[in-house]
Amino acid sequence: MSFTSVSALSGLQTLPELFTWRVVQTPDAEAYRQFDESSGRWISYSWQETDRQVGRFVRALSALQPAHGTRIAILLPNGLHAVCMDQAALRMACVPVPMHALDNPESIAYILMDSEASFLIAATDQQWAAVAATGIAMPALRQVVVLEKTSGVNDGADMADHIPVDSLEQWLAHGTVAAVPVTAGLPQPDDLAALVYTSGTTGKPKGVMLTHTNVMSNVKAVVQRVSPLVSDVFLSFLPLSHTFERTAGYYLPVAAGACVAFSRSVKQLPEDMAIVRPTILISVPRIYERVYSVIQTKLAQSPFQSWLFRSAIAVGWRRFSREQGLLEKDGLQTWTDALLWTVLEPLVATKLRNQFGGRLRVAVSGGAALSATISQCFLGLGIPIVQGYGMTETAPVVAFNAPDDNDPTTVGRVIAGVEVKIGENSELLVRGPNVMRGYWKREEDTAKAMADGWLRTGDQAAIVNDRVRILGRVKEIIVTSTGEKIAPVDLELAITSDPVFEQAYAFGDNAQFIACALVLNQRYWHELSAALSLDPNNPDNLHLLQVTDVVLKRVRELTRSFPFYAQPKAVILSLEPWTIENTLITPTLKLKRNNLAKYFASDINRIYSGKR
Repeated sequence: MSFTSVSALSGLQTLPELFTWRVVQTPDAEAYRQFDESSGRWISYSWQETDRQVGRFVRALSALQPAHGTRIAILLPNGLHAVCMDQAALRMACVPVPMHALDNPESIAYILMDSEASFLIAATDQQWAAVAATGIAMPALRQVVVLEKTSGVNDGADMADHIPVDSLEQWLAHGTVAAVPVTAGLPQPDDLAALVYTSGTTGKPKGVMLTHTNVMSNVKAVVQRVSPLVSDVFLSFLPLSHTFERTAGYYLPVAAGACVAFSRSVKQLPEDMAIVRPTILISVPRIYERVYSVIQTKLAQSPFQSWLFRSAIAVGWRRFSREQGLLEKDGLQTWTDALLWTVLEPLVATKLRNQFGGRLRVAVSGGAALSATISQCFLGLGIPIVQGYGMTETAPVVAFNAPDDNDPTTVGRVIAGVEVKIGENSELLVRGPNVMRGYWKREEDTAKAMADGWLRTGDQAAIVNDRVRILGRVKEIIVTSTGEKIAPVDLELAITSDPVFEQAYAFGDNAQFIACALVLNQRYWHELSAALSLDPNNPDNLHLLQVTDVVLKRVRELTRSFPFYAQPKAVILSLEPWTIENTLITPTLKLKRNNLAKYFASDINRIYSGKR
């Protein structure tokens, strides 16, 4: 149950040093665990076994004789191969360019072109074929490696200007035969440790230049705050292309010597949590929202169970608040709650905790705001959710709550070594060793992002009792034609707290009123259709006035605490989820507002032209 101290990490300055140190410290301990489709079982790898695999990747990569700082593009799902490729690139003083495995071909091709990547490793040759077919020039690309080659695709021929395409085994075999020595030299602390492209809620993604110092300072500060244990088990499912998962779900476990189990898919996440039984979960709010939605759907069938659930949350929330010093202790109420909890915990709380494997000691929520309703539900029932704040440009952590110091109305205290202050228009400014070098080949954007050495986050915040409270986005503010200002995220969180709404997008900039697009829960749509004697399989019925009026009434009830001008006056209804694949959300499940505006352009025009 030992944990890694910050002092033990103090002499380590680069990520390869960190990994090598870990292998020496606990060579035989379990490092990674993943499901093997061919055998149908979970397979574990020790740190020493993983290091041997990394060595094979290093030898194969060295055959290319990459120069110091060569960009290595990684387009793989989370797993051992992604880790080995990343570590090999870092060990060779190259720069990993992680990309989301589900991103669209045009976006991938753009990143390959913009980063001037010399090497790409992808999951399948079909994936590479789709990228090559975009016609986007990638003159720097010299080699493509795929985990799986499918007969008929490429079939040994070269694609995209005769770039060689090898299977992973072919490529690794070349490395064994060639045995070319490493010539790039060891990376230095100020060298780039990654070129991470922002998911881009608007416009083209930008490459964020993160150095070894940026990432290592972040890892050390997080270790100081949470003290992860060697016995901890992380469940990894967020894409390693996102800095949140790279630092908190990948490099942090290396520092701790903890095991990382790779989930098979988001769809299989509930089953994987029951099997793996993680002690630490790195997640985004959407995952907690989905669990909450399923629970609410089930509770709707039983008034008694619903009452029991609400009672457990109320009692559990008061207990949590007292433990954190957020609520004064009242002798009689404390005693009463303790008595009630002996009944409610096994009936409600234990069942919920078991859905997460039953032994979570930290459940991190980051990347976006978590609604107060869901936060109180999970914290009240014993799921130790801690919210934090960060961004790709800060490697990424700036502030976060700890399990024993948790105020869920804030994103916690600023980590060691980092400074924050409030600038103009309440914008949060950040300075510290974790702040990026800048944007790749975008000096003008870099200059705009920095203000006298401080990074402009674009988020509005307040600092209360040494804690950071995020108020909204500086730019994500809707200004109606009447001059009223509304934060769309707040509206969307209020609406999606109701499980009948899977997703919500509020809009109305320069318009006379606020409206929103909504993705309805399939079950609710069938129930509503039956109540209105409509065919649920006819998508045209989603536009009927009798349908939108019922839904709008529900939305108005959910947003009744907002000013009248902020409450939606019209809705667009849909059943098709907004996904990464259809380019309507980012890899961290944030809304791509520009894309959504284009997607719903005709409906939006109809609403504001007065044609409901």
